[in-house]
Amino acid sequence: MGAILHTLNPRYSPAQLVYILNHAEDKVLIIDPTFIPLVEGVQDQLNFLETIIIAAEKSAIPENNLNNACSYDDLLEQESSEYQWPELSEDTSSALCYTSGTTGNPKGVLYSHRSTILHAISIAGTMGFHSSSAVLPVVPMFHVNAWGVPYSALINGFTLVLPGHALDGESLYELVQQESVDCLLGVPTVWLGLLQYLEGKGLKMESVDQVLVGGSAAPYAMIKAFDEQHDAFLTHGWGMTEMSPLGTINTQTKKAMSLPTEERYQLQTKQGYPMFGVEIKTVDDDDKELPRDGEASGALKVKGPWIMHTYFKAEGPAVDDEGWFDTGDVATIHPDGCMQIVDRAKDVIKTGGEWISSIDLENAALTHENILEACVVGVPHPKWDERPLLFLITKDGNQIDKQEINDFLLEKVVKWWLPDDIIFVKELPHGATGKLLKVDLREEYKEHLMEK
Repeated sequence: MGAILHTLNPRYSPAQLVYILNHAEDKVLIIDPTFIPLVEGVQDQLNFLETIIIAAEKSAIPENNLNNACSYDDLLEQESSEYQWPELSEDTSSALCYTSGTTGNPKGVLYSHRSTILHAISIAGTMGFHSSSAVLPVVPMFHVNAWGVPYSALINGFTLVLPGHALDGESLYELVQQESVDCLLGVPTVWLGLLQYLEGKGLKMESVDQVLVGGSAAPYAMIKAFDEQHDAFLTHGWGMTEMSPLGTINTQTKKAMSLPTEERYQLQTKQGYPMFGVEIKTVDDDDKELPRDGEASGALKVKGPWIMHTYFKAEGPAVDDEGWFDTGDVATIHPDGCMQIVDRAKDVIKTGGEWISSIDLENAALTHENILEACVVGVPHPKWDERPLLFLITKDGNQIDKQEINDFLLEKVVKWWLPDDIIFVKELPHGATGKLLKVDLREEYKEHLMEK
């Protein structure tokens, strides 16, 4: 109808929700009954809100104090079954998403019909979707419109399976079995839970042949587990809200499948090759392009037809004079064009003038048979500027001797990368999209090494 779809993350704080709703100038809010109390608490602060639509039958809506609210079903009953579709320019705005990875207030990214369609068409072929596919995106709609997969399903005619709120291993397995799902999409933390459940029950997913991972890097152990236990190929994808989101993908090519198994697993840990239309490069501190030799690492920049130029309502462009967007990632590009994220610029650990990749150190730890989840952060050090702390969750819930872990890591990384301390925890902080919230750990432990 020419309106803009703004998918909203309900896990933001009430203050952030108020900021986003007012910044977007949202007039109509469509909510599940679950979120009625949340909206009741902030509705008087929403400057542009005119109507609240509750996605339920009237009889299922609890007593509430919402202003100008109605049932979705009641709304439909008042309308004609015929609809005159508007003719819109392809450059008309279609959707709005707000970033979750920024400091300060979230930033809005506004997509056009043109950019959305181009992205949706491209990802189907790149991911290997076809009309007979059954695809399960365990990705919330507010995470860049579920990575654009719902649009692609409509265009390409494949079956779209949505999981709802039940994201535990048992529920996901039952859904996969029931719908004969052949492709899964989600962040690594979701698949950790699923793999744990399947391993504990001795179950195998017979229909699944591809698992696409984004949001954060999938560890080597996960790639190996999906292959050996479920005959499923783990495909790394990389992108950002600012990119609609997909930028690179590491698909199941003949070249990859011809490699010896261990070499293929190592290749699969990389973020892959740019999609058609997307350009990538890495630059040094002087903005000079770095060689594609698989060794030089620098700031990753991108540009393309579905990559943002300016944040919503921003005063100036977010790209340089040549249209390149700085992703905030540190990466290296291999001679064949394969891109590998070294770290987020804000997460790379600078110690004694050298860099330590928190991602590489985490992946090294995750190859240990009793480590379920790992997180590495850099904290201040009186001599070396920053040093790494390693946070671990073990599979059996028991602590492992720290020297044993360091000896294990020493087989995979250089000695000066070893963490200055290893801390065992029951859980790690994750954001709404499944990414580790390293900023929280850095703040909590900022004095940990200064006190030693």
